[in-house]
Amino acid sequence: MGSCNNQLDPPLYARLYIPNQRQNQNQNQKLPLLVYFHGGGFCIETAFSPTYHNYLNTLVSEANVIAVSVDYRRAPENPVPCAHDDSWTALKWVASHVNGEGPEDWLNYFADFQRVFFSGDSAGANIAHHMGMRHGREILDGVNVIGIVLIHPYFLGREAVGNETADAKKRDWVARLWRLTCPSSTSGCDDPWINPAVAGSDLASLGCARMQVFVAENDFLRSRGWFYYDKLKESGCRGNVEIVESKGEQYVFHLINPTCENAVAMLERTASFLNHQEKA
Repeated sequence: MGSCNNQLDPPLYARLYIPNQRQNQNQNQKLPLLVYFHGGGFCIETAFSPTYHNYLNTLVSEANVIAVSVDYRRAPENPVPCAHDDSWTALKWVASHVNGEGPEDWLNYFADFQRVFFSGDSAGANIAHHMGMRHGREILDGVNVIGIVLIHPYFLGREAVGNETADAKKRDWVARLWRLTCPSSTSGCDDPWINPAVAGSDLASLGCARMQVFVAENDFLRSRGWFYYDKLKESGCRGNVEIVESKGEQYVFHLINPTCENAVAMLERTASFLNHQEKA
């Protein structure tokens, strides 16, 4: 566990993961670095939840990467965009290790800052998107973000798209959850924090070379994920964008049933993405 900023009250923490065999290997052999943002609608779960501990353990082992799992503050006590602000603080803390002089030895010794990835599920995917956008505007010195992986991203919009029209009750519930977590918003589900495709959003400035989006066929957020993918393609985003749909699956099924066939396939595809060698 690392402390990203001891000046905050309470301090901001992150959980670090490394493949078992790596601790005793040549320190000159660097690993891709994954920064992960957990899900939970901005109001539940933490980086220390067993669900995310198990998932990151498995992913780090499969992909042979080092990972930083960010434990941001949650709503309603700390409304959006507190989670995004904390996540950017965490990224700046990660970047403080670029020259091998940061407070965490694992990052100093093993992290390849020329092969950095962001990822998250649900609300964490929302954060990963916004961190990619902010990195595009305020590039972190020495940090080369190769790609971003969004799993069942938590995006909304005032106008329904695709399967959102089929369940008005669910749509209203999700909208009310958003209002709970971001009560200061004056534009509801068209707030840029929850609708990245709203007018004026410059998706083309996303600060990475590759984007991978996962959606699940039976997830309420499925069509919004496809909508985001289409808007990214239309924007002229400089990166390569791909989308993967898991047939017959529900929201975050890979966390609920991590050994099922589709979850294993998703894990393997994510690991392959994290080991791509192209430089941004």
